[in-house]
Amino acid sequence: MQLLPAIDLRRGQVVRLERGDDGRRTVYDREPANALRRYREAGVSRIHVVDLDAAFGGAPQRQLVEELARQAAPGCIQLGGGLRDRPSIEWAFAAGCERAVVTSLLVRDFDLFAGLCREYPGRMIAALDIDGGEVRLAGWTESADRSPAALCAQLADLPVAAVLVTDISRDGLMRGPNVDLACEIGRMAGAPAILSGGVRSAADLEAASRRPELDAAIVGRALYDGSLPLDEAIAVCERTAAAVDAVSGRAS
Repeated sequence: MQLLPAIDLRRGQVVRLERGDDGRRTVYDREPANALRRYREAGVSRIHVVDLDAAFGGAPQRQLVEELARQAAPGCIQLGGGLRDRPSIEWAFAAGCERAVVTSLLVRDFDLFAGLCREYPGRMIAALDIDGGEVRLAGWTESADRSPAALCAQLADLPVAAVLVTDISRDGLMRGPNVDLACEIGRMAGAPAILSGGVRSAADLEAASRRPELDAAIVGRALYDGSLPLDEAIAVCERTAAAVDAVSGRAS
């Protein structure tokens, strides 16, 4: 299972929100390049970057995202937040982001989303942000009025890179992730699932790594406040990869 450290950008700073509430915001670094450098130097191969300004309907932080993409290794950044149409997604790819994380477009213009998935196979991530069984949009401020099952049924035949599943009720609260929900969504969508929301410890990562439906886990607050040391998180994911390789070797 791959570790995906989160860099959430709000007004040019690295922050974490509690349950997506901008009023419950903690600033962890005033220079996003510092966080990026820390993860790069530790050997992290992919980083989850979210433009919260764009997610909340404000002006996108494009200059900052472009600068981070220039500093990152090729294929390092998957970007979410405000990617709601073709021009914004094409800009993200042109800026050097490897993957685009999309929610609103998936719900509001599925035909366009499906076309982009086929045009950029393995580079589009369908994000289902769920609160009490309800899918939320636009920085979690609106209801999708579509069930997770209905959205997953549409995804089943598309070449998505993954389906990113956030349990909003746990995001940023350090209460442990909803592994069962992520696995259920992954199975229904027929795609690898990315776990998001609530990862707080190496034990959480260990438990998630035992679930074959999960391809990666996004970790934010726990890495910034030190409750999950970065080297420990990397070690857990490396042990998982080694175990998978060993099993694959025996099978062959």
